[in-house]
Amino acid sequence: MTHHITPHLLERAARRPAGQTVPGQMLLGDLTLAPGRVHEFCGPARRSLALTLARAMTGPVFWIVPRWTPDRLNPEGVLSFIDPGRLVFVTPRRAEDLLWSMEEVLRAGVIPLVVADLPAPPALTPVRRLQLAAESGAAEGRLVPLGLLLTPGRGGAAGAESRWEMTPRHTGPTRPGLAWELHRRRARSAPEAAWTVRRGKDGLQLAP
Repeated sequence: MTHHITPHLLERAARRPAGQTVPGQMLLGDLTLAPGRVHEFCGPARRSLALTLARAMTGPVFWIVPRWTPDRLNPEGVLSFIDPGRLVFVTPRRAEDLLWSMEEVLRAGVIPLVVADLPAPPALTPVRRLQLAAESGAAEGRLVPLGLLLTPGRGGAAGAESRWEMTPRHTGPTRPGLAWELHRRRARSAPEAAWTVRRGKDGLQLAP
C-alpha cells in the first residue's frame, strides 16, 4: 500500500532556537550517529539495524522502498522492534524518485528518521544533495532529521557520514543464541571498529 507525501505531513513548524546543541543519536550502547546527516547501513542484517535505530528514537519513520522490489518488511518481525504504526511507507514507481522523495522529506525537517531501502549504493552527487537537504531541515525545521541509506552487500554510498555493516553470526548447538557482528566501516570522526550484538530483553544490545 502506498502512502503519498501529503502537504500537511510536511508542513514546517516553528524553528528551533538558534545555537541549540543537538546530541548524537544513540544507536546501540554508547554508539551514536551524527544528527542532521545521512548515514549508510549495509550487510544482510541492515534492516534489523535500522529498526534498532528507530527503536531508540521517537516519532514517525518514513521508509522509502521501490515499488517493484519483492522485499517488504514483515509486520510481525517489525513488532519485536517498534510499533509498526510508526512506519509510513513510500513506494515510488521510478528509480529516480527514491532519493528525490528522501531529499524532500529531509528538507522539511519534521520527520526524525527517513530511511531509503535501495537496490544499490547511490553515487556521490545525489548523496551530497541529501546531506544538504538534511542540513537545511535541521536549520529551518522543528527538529534535526536523520537520513539512512540501506544498501546491499558491503555498501559503498560515497559521501555518507558513516557506514555500518551488520552480519548474522548466530551460534550453534553448543552455544545457543542469536548474535550479529557489527562493523563501523567508516566514519568522519571515528576509526573502524567491530562489536558483537546479541538479542536481550530490551531488543538488540552490544555484548559485554
